[in-house]
Formats: sequence, structure tokens, C-alpha cells
Amino acid sequence: MPKPIVAIVGRPNVGKSQLFNRLAGKRLSIVEDTPGVTRDRLYAESDWRGRDFTIIDTGGIEPNNDNEILQFMRYQAETAISHADVIIFITDLRTGITAADQDVAAMLLRSGKPIVLAVNKCDKPGQPEPEFYEFYNLGLGEPYGISALHGYGMGELLDAAYEHFPPEDEDGEDEERIRVALIGKPNVGKSSLLNRVLGEERVIVSNIAGTTRDSVDANVDNAHGKFTFIDTAGIRKKSKVDEKIEKYSVMRSLLAVERADVCVIMIDATEGVTEQDTKVAGEAHNAGKACIIVVNKWDLVEKDGSTMKEYTLRVREGLAYMPYAPVLFISAQTGQRVDKLFGLIHEVYEQNHMRIPTGRLNSILAEATARVQPPTDKGRRLRIFYMTQASTCPPTFVCFCNDARLFHFSYQRYLENQIREVFGLTGTPVRMVIRERSEKKER
Repeated sequence: MPKPIVAIVGRPNVGKSQLFNRLAGKRLSIVEDTPGVTRDRLYAESDWRGRDFTIIDTGGIEPNNDNEILQFMRYQAETAISHADVIIFITDLRTGITAADQDVAAMLLRSGKPIVLAVNKCDKPGQPEPEFYEFYNLGLGEPYGISALHGYGMGELLDAAYEHFPPEDEDGEDEERIRVALIGKPNVGKSSLLNRVLGEERVIVSNIAGTTRDSVDANVDNAHGKFTFIDTAGIRKKSKVDEKIEKYSVMRSLLAVERADVCVIMIDATEGVTEQDTKVAGEAHNAGKACIIVVNKWDLVEKDGSTMKEYTLRVREGLAYMPYAPVLFISAQTGQRVDKLFGLIHEVYEQNHMRIPTGRLNSILAEATARVQPPTDKGRRLRIFYMTQASTCPPTFVCFCNDARLFHFSYQRYLENQIREVFGLTGTPVRMVIRERSEKKER
């Protein structure tokens, strides 16, 4: 069965994200004094007493608020609660019980889920302060005094949550999932695409650019396989990243690229490839990730018989450094061609993991050098002794030659194209590493 899920909920600015980071063991969730920083559900893995579990950080719940974003945050928190096995309800010792705390407590009681009450900011070890005991009035049982900042009380809190975990199943872990990062500038439809493949409103979709601030992990199991989709905050130009919080979000998006197997680079069909798109795509290309270029909002483009072909050419011109990436035209809003995305994800994932036998590589090398002679300089000719594949993700080939200075970039590109012609390597960059070796050693 799946890992137990623990949702951390509470009103804004009581320390939910700080507790999440403490339990996750790393700074995954944005921590700021600005209420409403965490907007989407954020997932991480943790373990306690030999049991792995998933923790969800949620946006602060403000029960009576007409603000559009805050209403979405409440909906997201309610969705997290519905998926959770245990709820940690976090409150603040310094402010005491507020009307919002009482409203949230009532909402949690209606859910029927096991609730562990945490009173945060008990920063002094030892006997709790007198104000601590008022939290019994919430009617949620024994409160646990903790300090998310200093780590006090974590053991008792986790023990209480552990008691509500469902029985451990004998079945093993799920087979390995393909991790897919949805990346792009703000407002290109990343969250809409994630909601489309999930079949639920997992992430906030709004016309307000920059709504998604954290990277959000969501497991998708369907007829195409098992995937973990990572919806990321839109990557803006650095000159436009003024808010401290948004700087964290850009960093989080780049980290999402690092931990992904496949990057889906989303482009707005109504705008075409912009300078910022080239920078976003460049992050995935430089990281050696399998890549798919997805042109979203295709339903908003007026078309004739050659529109898609002409648009593909413009995409290729704008992203000239990644001609290997397949281009898919979709509409996340209507679902047009979204199903085709899964097949492409599998294809580029396998190509990124491809390993080519050394014998086959050197046969291609011999044919390529016979067809186009290696370059010369001042009477000295480049000699390539042999080639081998050093690693995958991306496929990385090491060429041993007599003089690395003679191995011009253009000839490296020629050899790469010869390898691609035979093996495809669709959707993945290729790395060439040049090593010098004495000609005497080859004799």
C-alpha cells in the first residue's frame, strides 16, 4: 500500500513550513514571515521508527476570507486533509487560541481524520508556560509543545502521529517512477497541464502570473505508466525578480530541473519562443536532461494547412541549440494531444538512459572518419584512436585522440550527428569528452 500521508495544517504564519522543513530534513518549503507564502500543497518524504511516510505542507487556512488566492489555499488545504492519514494541526503559543484556530479545529473534526495538535514556538525546554494549557480548550485531545525552529518536541509529536499510521503492508515499494518537471516562464499553463493529467485541481490555476511559488510533486499512475510530475514556479528574468520570496521560487524551479528525469519545456503558443524561453530551456539542456518542447494554448492559434509546420520551424530557430527535442502542440485547457505526452516522456527517458556498446561506437567512428577526414592544422592531422561511452543521463562519449586542440567543435558535432543518425537519441543532449593519448601508446 502507499506510504502514510501526514498533512500539516493551520492558519497562516504559525510555522507550518518550518515544521515541514524540520521533518523533511532540508529546506524544501519557503519560510518567510509574510502570511500566505505557501500556496500549493508541497510534498516530501520522511521516516520515523523505521517507517517511511509522506508529509504535505499546505497554505495557511483563513476560513472567512473573500480573497481569490486565499480561497484557493483553503481548497488546497481541504484537499490535502482528504488525502491524509494523519493531520498535524499546528498552532502558536505566543498568540494563543484565535477565532481562526477554532474554525480550523471545527473543520478538522468534521473530516473525521486522526488529529495531532502541535503548539509551536515552545522555545524553552522543560515545563511548558501556563498559556500552553489553554489549547486543551480546542477539544482535540492532548497538545504537544514543539519548537519547529529549534527541533524541541519532535520525537513526541512523531510518536503521536505514528500511532495513527495504517498497518504496514508486506508489499514492496512501487516500481521506479519517471520524474517529470514542468518548466517555463510564468503563466504558460504548467499548473493547468498538471491538473489535466491528474484529473483534479491539485495546483492553483489563476491568471495572476507567479501564482505557483513552490515546486509541487504529484504522482500519476495511468495506463501509460507511473510518473511523478513536478509543477514549478515560473522562471522569470532575474531583473524582474524583486520579491525575496520569488527569488526562492526561481531557485526551487532550477532545483526541480536537477532532480527530474525529463523536463517538459512549456511555451505559450500565442507568444512564440521568447528570450526567456531560451534561458529556461537552456537550464534543462545544460543539466543534461531528457527534454520535450510543449507548445501550449494551441487552441488559441488561428491555423491553416501549414501552421504547425511553420511554427515548428520557428521553435527550432528559437531553440537552435536543442534540435534533438521533439515538439508537441497541446491545449492543457481542452486536453488536445495531452495523451501523446506520456509516450514522448517514455521515449526520451529511454533515449537519455541509452547505452551503446563500444564495438558499435567504433564501427560508426571508422565509417564517419572515412567519409569526412578529421581536421588538420599546420600539417598535423587529428587522429581519433577510439571512442567509448562513459555514462548515461545524458549519454556521454569519451574520444581518445592525439591532440585535443585539433578536435574542433564542428567535428565533434559531425560525430554526434553520425551517432544520432544510427541510434536516434531523441530528446536527449549528448556530451563529448576529449582525451589526449600519446600515439606511441597506441602502437
